[in-house]
Amino acid sequence: MALAGALASTLCAVTGITNKSLRALMTGLLGTAYTMNQASYDLARLARNGLITRVPHRNLYAFTPDGLRFAVFYTKVHDRVLRPLMASDQPQAPPPLRQALPVLDAEVSRRLQAARLPAAA
Repeated sequence: MALAGALASTLCAVTGITNKSLRALMTGLLGTAYTMNQASYDLARLARNGLITRVPHRNLYAFTPDGLRFAVFYTKVHDRVLRPLMASDQPQAPPPLRQALPVLDAEVSRRLQAARLPAAA
C-alpha cells in the first residue's frame, strides 16, 4: 500500500522515479528505513508488471500509460473511499457512513469467501 502511495506522488509522475527518490518516499510513508535493495526489488517488480519503464541510458524510471492510470485510480480511491471509511467509526462521521461500514465489510467478506481467498487478520 505504501508503494502504491509512493507511485501516486505527483512529483514522481512529472520527474520520474529513481532508486533514491523511491527510498525517500517509502521511508516517509512507512516510518522505517527502506533499503536500496528493497527499492531495487520494487522497481524491478513494477517494471515487470508494466507500471513503469526504464529511461534508456539513465537510472530513471517513467510511468507507462497503465502505471499513470493506476496512480490516478489509487489516489482517487484513497481520497474518496478509504480515507472516509477509515474515519467511519469516529464520532464526527455522518450516520449513513457509520451504518454503511458493516454492510461493506460483510460484502467484501462474502466476495473473498466466494473467490476462496484467505481472510487477512
